[in-house]
Amino acid sequence: MKYILNIPSLLYILIFYNILAFSGVDFTTVLFSTSLISEAVLTVTWEELFILLGVVALYIETIKSTRTSSSAIFEHTLSMVVFVVYLVEFLMVAQVGTTSFLILGMMQLLDVIGGFTITISAARRDFGGGLHH
Repeated sequence: MKYILNIPSLLYILIFYNILAFSGVDFTTVLFSTSLISEAVLTVTWEELFILLGVVALYIETIKSTRTSSSAIFEHTLSMVVFVVYLVEFLMVAQVGTTSFLILGMMQLLDVIGGFTITISAARRDFGGGLHH
């Protein structure tokens, strides 16, 4: 269980996206729609579902970045590898050349940058490396 927590959440989304993309799923397919109280109709496609999942995953990764354990360094390194996979796939694989995949890749980049930044800040706070007034 401990090692599952070290795996970047957006990796799971990457894997699921690839499975659907290579299965020939049309990401513009409507999954469901519902009427809101305002009488507007909310329609959700695969693309929008993945973006929503990405936002949740990015939140989880931000919370995980506050840890200052030795496993955090491994997780940040793995996050960078996942970002490189997103980037290479987006540029070279036609099935994932979509706006939603680009947005997920940008979320992964924010995870990498934010993860290092938050971890460094938390470590300074925890270990007294910051400036004291």
